[in-house]
Amino acid sequence: MFKKGLKDVVAVQTNIASVEGDLGELRYRGVLIDELIPSYSFEEVAYLIWHGVLPDENELRNLESKLIISRLLPPHVLAIIDALPAEVPLMDAVRTAISAFAHASFSNAPIEEQAIILSGAIPVIVAKHYRKQQGLPTVNSNPNLSHIANYLWMLNGELPNALQVEALETYLKLTMEHGLNAATFSARVTISTESDLTAAITSAIGTMKGPLHGGAPSGVIELLEEIGNQENILPIIQEKLQNGEKIMGFGHRIYKTEDPRSFLLRDKCASMVGIDEWLDLAVVAEKEIINLLAKHKPGRKLYTNVEYYAAAIMRSIEMPPELFTPTFSVARIIGWTAHAIEQLQDNSIFRPESEYIGTKRAFA
Repeated sequence: MFKKGLKDVVAVQTNIASVEGDLGELRYRGVLIDELIPSYSFEEVAYLIWHGVLPDENELRNLESKLIISRLLPPHVLAIIDALPAEVPLMDAVRTAISAFAHASFSNAPIEEQAIILSGAIPVIVAKHYRKQQGLPTVNSNPNLSHIANYLWMLNGELPNALQVEALETYLKLTMEHGLNAATFSARVTISTESDLTAAITSAIGTMKGPLHGGAPSGVIELLEEIGNQENILPIIQEKLQNGEKIMGFGHRIYKTEDPRSFLLRDKCASMVGIDEWLDLAVVAEKEIINLLAKHKPGRKLYTNVEYYAAAIMRSIEMPPELFTPTFSVARIIGWTAHAIEQLQDNSIFRPESEYIGTKRAFA
């Protein structure tokens, strides 16, 4: 039976993550994210997604060391980034630089090691090209900082405070993996041809670049900027609902209850109330918007999704919108590489059928 966009068609069996939309549950390797995210670091959760178990102390230190080493980009990749004009969009720069990792010393490494190398490299690539676009000098990696703290350091040239790191890390841990989304499917289709990991990740990055996939928090920031203060929440949202406008940050195609990722982001934002006015506004606005949606659209079950609080966090750490999708990719590359590795363990090339709907003609 034809289903446009392959919606609801099961194309893959996976042990990596499960998304239970009716229950409002997201699990990494069978473990609810509610149990993982508050207790484990970005590096620990990445190890779980790659290996299916949490690392012991030695395994964690080993992974952290490899990620730090991977921040030192190969000379030819650095040369390519340096050669790219500043006006090249960030996602295009990332895609180009990642594709250049397909060289002998990289390709001969085990695919698990390749996954670590690319995951360590992508934040550096983003930061280098972003600072070029801003007319700023490159900031060298700091080996004493964690994966996410170093990313913020390389972007801004200032040591981030603990709250900024914690807020961004919470968001990125929650977006490492989310089932067979479009970019992950692209990675699995490419690797299923027995191509290489760089090709698979390049495919995923190209897919993530599309506005229907990455970058959704931008619309939420525009909404919160329009609201401006708590007194404006009610009149602005009521007007939008009366005009039939979509309220950004609410509703999800998969989740029929609240997006489970939004719970954890809300808790993080609530813990920072009084520190940042954007987070304060987001927490108050959410409650009022949900009540208004329930009144204007009864039965629709429109709850907060992950983009709502992601936008508040991004705005609170002064991350500009052009960095949203690249930053999302810094996290999601963990899931992409895990899926590519899993695909090769029991591979079958993807070859769906197409249905011809044109006319049949004969030429005289």
